[in-house]
Amino acid sequence: MSDDESVKVITPPNTLKSRVREGGPGSVDLAALERAEAVIADLADSYLEWVEEDLEKIRRAHDALSANMDNPAEYVDAVFQIAHDMKGQGGSFGYDLMTILGNDLCRFIEGKQAVTKTDLNVISLYIDTMKIVISKRMSGDGGAEGQKVLAGLAMVVKKITSG
Repeated sequence: MSDDESVKVITPPNTLKSRVREGGPGSVDLAALERAEAVIADLADSYLEWVEEDLEKIRRAHDALSANMDNPAEYVDAVFQIAHDMKGQGGSFGYDLMTILGNDLCRFIEGKQAVTKTDLNVISLYIDTMKIVISKRMSGDGGAEGQKVLAGLAMVVKKITSG
């Protein structure tokens, strides 16, 4: 563009605001939203009990997988389902690291037709890391310590799976 050409700024209309209802049927009820958030906050203490149970379940599923490596599909699916549930609950109750770890574990085992000893070791590392996050009550993203945990796990998984 040369210096003598003028610039024309076009501001598009904000049509989204015209589509959002500010009262009446179909609108967001702020009071209902606040009540739902309060219920979730009340359940946060229960989450720690639930996740402890899930950690036991996933460890048992891992052990069953380890004992049935010749026909792993059912056992891989059990580990996947528990990790998936943990992933979904983590962020809802302020444990974002559990969501990240659950997601990463799901992605690692997703679609596996066969399981190796290396795979078992990686799954075990994820479970152990989840236990650490919960035992240390590393809520949110865990801050600097949480980032170190994730980085360390990533390095170990990379080393195990590439060597």
